[in-house]
Amino acid sequence: MTMTATLADKLAPYGIDYVDAMERFEGNEALFERLALKYLGDTHFAGLVAALEVKDFDDAYNQAHSLKGVAGNLSLRTLYEAATYESDALHAGEYEAAEKHLPQVEEAHKKAVEGLEALRDGTL
Repeated sequence: MTMTATLADKLAPYGIDYVDAMERFEGNEALFERLALKYLGDTHFAGLVAALEVKDFDDAYNQAHSLKGVAGNLSLRTLYEAATYESDALHAGEYEAAEKHLPQVEEAHKKAVEGLEALRDGTL
């Protein structure tokens, strides 16, 4: 088994598609790791939660859309899918659906962070 396959298997439970990431980053593992670890400081999820709490649906959409983009670029597959649903619901004015879906976004975010922290700490 190659290193990439092993890492792909270890990251998959966290919703991170490492094989896709390596295609996207043309096999540059160091670049992926450097950029992916920047997600640990990303504020779009917190911004989404804060915007929904005050019913600022325009800002919530912007935060969800940005979260979707970041997750997609980093191959955080589960988070990307959850953020896509959230973004689409907010864009369509389906605010109740977006609020009900927030726990799925939160779970995907937490799993991605957990996986990235393990990658950073070398505990995978």
